[in-house]
Amino acid sequence: MKEYKEVEELTESIQQYVQTNFKLMKLQTAERSSVIGSALFTVLLVGIMAVLFIFFISLGASFYISTLFRNAYSGFILVAGIYLLIGLVLLIYRKKLVEKPMRDVIIRKIYSKN
Repeated sequence: MKEYKEVEELTESIQQYVQTNFKLMKLQTAERSSVIGSALFTVLLVGIMAVLFIFFISLGASFYISTLFRNAYSGFILVAGIYLLIGLVLLIYRKKLVEKPMRDVIIRKIYSKN
């Protein structure tokens, strides 16, 4: 009779342990998801501001270069050419410049403790 009660207590303790571990895993997953989500939102917000900044700077530079060359479209062609060169460099070196650093940041965020 005593052994039956001990086995029953052990079973109950194991069930509580499993439930506690499951709750802990859920909380850790929620925490990591919130950290990644907030970081993603921040990057998105800063990215939008950076795109707007680059857009207006490019527009201003295009108009300025056009006035220097006294040609209405030359500044826009020159700025577009610069963007084409930047795009080609990013395309050629995308693994080294974009994919690997982004992958490392995501992995670091997933496994970070805070």
